[in-house]
Amino acid sequence: MLFSDKQKKIITLLADGEFHSGPELALILGISRAAICKQLRGLSEAGLQHSAVRGKGYRLDKPLELLAQSKIEAILSDQSRALISALEIHDHINSTNTYLVERSRNNASSGFVCFAEHQTAGKGRRGRQWVSPYGGNIYLSILWRFQQGGLASISGLSLAIGVAVIRALRQYFSFSGTDAGMDIGLKWPNDIYSQDKKLGGILIEVSGETDGPCAAVIGLGLNLFLPETQAQAITRAWTDLTKIAGQQPLGRNALAGTLLNQLLPVIAGFEAAGIKAYLDEWRNHDCLKGQSATLFIGTRQVEGIIEGINDNGLLMIKQPDGSVQAYASGEVSFNSSPL
Repeated sequence: MLFSDKQKKIITLLADGEFHSGPELALILGISRAAICKQLRGLSEAGLQHSAVRGKGYRLDKPLELLAQSKIEAILSDQSRALISALEIHDHINSTNTYLVERSRNNASSGFVCFAEHQTAGKGRRGRQWVSPYGGNIYLSILWRFQQGGLASISGLSLAIGVAVIRALRQYFSFSGTDAGMDIGLKWPNDIYSQDKKLGGILIEVSGETDGPCAAVIGLGLNLFLPETQAQAITRAWTDLTKIAGQQPLGRNALAGTLLNQLLPVIAGFEAAGIKAYLDEWRNHDCLKGQSATLFIGTRQVEGIIEGINDNGLLMIKQPDGSVQAYASGEVSFNSSPL
């Protein structure tokens, strides 16, 4: 659901997790206390649970750190700032990827960055819905225009993006004085995992010429805090950074800025560097290698032992007859159903 202007103001006031009295909220918003109660019921329906205590007022059950452009930009390096043509933060959006695909068609500039507090139609691979609760996670897309080599020149880009995300998470956790980021790995071709549970996903949508200029919208969904009530629709094992960090408070703006500092240089330099610059690092974070798994390619299933990736970023599977085959696409499962 979309929040009204008054509900957004209430969210901003309650984001600190402290109690705010009904009269205080009513005075600031210029509405009655009864109207405050009505607005708060709407927040609960959207998954923002709150408590009401007589004599104290209202507070959110979990504080929120809403995204702020000034706070994200304070984290950015000079290099990252130079690579950004525009940075937008949307309160509600259908999908950050869909939005930038549309902007790309209307000639938006390379380096356009889009964040959202909430997605009404967040997308995963193969059209799956990406669960996107308000104000809890990272929903990020970046538009980039590649000028040379066409579509073939950005083959393997999703693997390089995965490396950039791992770099960012390790740097982010090191700032917090914890080694929690060391337990995060990559699952071919574009998932972020921790202890066999999905933490995030990458979705790249490409348009353009086979041998000429092309545009890519690089989307990242990363679970920072995913409420159990809103995760009930997820059929795969999942986790979030709050669980990984052991409930340690995590800052969304600091994380957003750290991600951009790692993602933007990798994207900007990919045409020149190619996938080979990231192969060894990706392999170091491979959480599939050596595991018995099934690759699903449409209705076809390939079972075997994952042997890692080859120098073109293709998945290698050792089959029961001992042969090793490379695959360019598909979904890998540790068990009998696709993850």
